[in-house]
Amino acid sequence: MTSRYRQVYAGWKQDPEAFWAEAAHAIDWFSPPQKVFDPDQGVYGRWFAGATCNTCYNAVDRHVENGRGDQTALIHDSAITGTQQSLTYAELQREVMALAAVLARHGVTKGDRVIVYMPMIPEAAVAMLACARLGAIHSVVFGGFAARELATRIDDAQPKLLITASCGLEPNRLVAYKPLLDEAIGLSAHPPQHCIVFQREQLVCDLIAGRDIDYAEAVAKEKEAGLELACVPVAATDPLYVLYTSGTTGQPKGVVRDNGGHMVMLKWTMENEFGVKPGEVFWAASDVGWVVGHSYIVYAPLLHGCTTVMFEGKPVGTPDAGTYWRVISDHGVVALFTAPTAFRAIKGQDPQGEFIGKYDLSTFRTLFLAGERADPETIKWAEQRLGVPVIDHWWQTETGAPITQNPVGLGMLPVKYGSPGVPMPGYDIRVLNDEGHEVPAGTLGNVVLKLPLPPGCLPTLWDADERFRKSYLDAFPGFYNTADAGILDEDGYLFVMARTDDIINVAGHRLSTGAMEEVLAEHPDVAECAVIGISDTLKGQSPLGFVVLNAGVARDTSIIEQEVVTLVRERIGPVAAFRTVLTIKRLPKTRSGKVLRATMQKIADRQEWKMPATIDDPAVLDEIDAVLKARGISR
Repeated sequence: MTSRYRQVYAGWKQDPEAFWAEAAHAIDWFSPPQKVFDPDQGVYGRWFAGATCNTCYNAVDRHVENGRGDQTALIHDSAITGTQQSLTYAELQREVMALAAVLARHGVTKGDRVIVYMPMIPEAAVAMLACARLGAIHSVVFGGFAARELATRIDDAQPKLLITASCGLEPNRLVAYKPLLDEAIGLSAHPPQHCIVFQREQLVCDLIAGRDIDYAEAVAKEKEAGLELACVPVAATDPLYVLYTSGTTGQPKGVVRDNGGHMVMLKWTMENEFGVKPGEVFWAASDVGWVVGHSYIVYAPLLHGCTTVMFEGKPVGTPDAGTYWRVISDHGVVALFTAPTAFRAIKGQDPQGEFIGKYDLSTFRTLFLAGERADPETIKWAEQRLGVPVIDHWWQTETGAPITQNPVGLGMLPVKYGSPGVPMPGYDIRVLNDEGHEVPAGTLGNVVLKLPLPPGCLPTLWDADERFRKSYLDAFPGFYNTADAGILDEDGYLFVMARTDDIINVAGHRLSTGAMEEVLAEHPDVAECAVIGISDTLKGQSPLGFVVLNAGVARDTSIIEQEVVTLVRERIGPVAAFRTVLTIKRLPKTRSGKVLRATMQKIADRQEWKMPATIDDPAVLDEIDAVLKARGISR
């Protein structure tokens, strides 16, 4: 079909308020906004000022009231336990209402904070929605986060109550949450009054009398009492949640998301950007601890009336590289949203895509990738093996929804490999030099967004307006600084090349590590890769490459490394000064799939470094250090 993107984007640009006022008709309001946008509220203005609403009502209750109560709302698929469970919208409403009653009974009211420290189980989504029902502000902390990191978030949010589970499950590993929770509370200056604990059968924990509440018992009592707990009206500008950005040190940075703008934006994206219709099955293979889990496991699919899949497992190893195809086949998934890292892992384990043919993927029509740069080779591999469009898109915790994309729902635009697409309505993207002047098309610079940010973006940081200004707005007045470096081409496609911290200066030349990684990924034996800049006494910095090879590659690694070096020098040129590649078993990553390049760089440069709180497996850093030492690069 012919794409309507240019027409729709131009319509937004011509009259942003009219555009979002129209989009807001898809949300049920208790009272309508007095102003679509009020430039005098908040740090840079607020959307839907004066309106009242409730996110839980829009995500759950209205579907039941409109006759969709028997439709499946949520499917929980645990590849680790081998179990599946589903909840209809009516069942989800009952669960949410009962847990909200438990929260209310223990003093939680509108504006109170509740920390959710849960694994990937349905109760995590129920907890988020129960908070939203009461107008309480949830802050989800990734289950199994270290005690000290959890304590800093407790002290910043100052929750009245905390909801957790007895344990989380990882491949070949059980993570006991209660000892971590108890230690965190012991470290906290503002401990919660109560903890609601969901006991998983894999590990039952002891409860502390007077503080801990058994989730199942408390919810069962409320169900028996049969209290019909209505959704509490809140201001559209009231916070729905606070999400602390991953890997923060010291004072955590709490991204605030409001109720009204968040709903309007997410509802609009589901059909227009992701091309998914109400009633269809949508799967975001992320975790509720990350922004993708908030936006596209819980809120967007439910606001849109879809069936959402919550997956407890990994792309490989639970049990094999065919797990994703099994989930799509079992549940009739039409669209999958995951990280490029997941596909690189699948490709590394199953380079020929042999597992794909074992499953019925007839319902599957689109793959979306985001979270890390999607290298062209991974996209091409997925396109060829799956035979569906593969859409790279780009956004941030702070925006809550895509900044750029190839909008399937508006009609596909031509694909440009290496680009996460074009700006979505709401985003006026500019590329500036360090002095704040726009650079010509095709020139690398700082990617910024013209203010105001659209509905759904963070209005500020939790209890830290000044820090918000300093972190995002002061560097380029009138713009939000994404801290990403990139290029806008003559057709308006964005190419995000690296975080600005990852642009390295080699003998006065500003070079993108992302561009080098694209070349590394083209080598047929390379499954995954990363490039960092390390100190160089002569050039200031020089690039250092790391490669993980495909499963079954038996060639001499030194030959492969030399081939990769030659490839980079041919494609980017001698200016890159690219001379060294190290073969490693695996890359250090966060649990959301981001490669920990900054930590790798500190290890290589013999700098002090701190174990990242979000790391998936700390042992990887010892492996990296050993390889660096063996090559005379590390301490």
